[in-house]
Amino acid sequence: MRCFENIAKLIRTKRINHPKSFSQSELSSLLGYKNGQFISNVERALCNIPLKMLGKVSEVLDIHPNDLKRAMSSDLDRTLDNYLTYSQSENLVEEVRVGETRTQETTVAEVKESEVRPDWKQAG
Repeated sequence: MRCFENIAKLIRTKRINHPKSFSQSELSSLLGYKNGQFISNVERALCNIPLKMLGKVSEVLDIHPNDLKRAMSSDLDRTLDNYLTYSQSENLVEEVRVGETRTQETTVAEVKESEVRPDWKQAG
């Protein structure tokens, strides 16, 4: 549901095309992480860069702050769209379930009424 694709692409592109061509491990180390797993996760769009690290990422990879903002804003917009679409579809499913329940309750009520009054169907 959450989207990190734009920031992932930006970080990967800037890391690979940087004059120093950092490995994931090297970049992670420069950012204070123990191994390359963190950057690997970011580049695979599994997680985002923590907000407290944005300044350091911008500095190390020579990314203009507006580029970071744009990427993160696009990801946030997509995340919100995903959640809103999911929420609307869940509401629709719930409305269908409620409708089915009402239909089932009506059917059960009709059966019970017909058991009580065998002539019910003819009288109605």
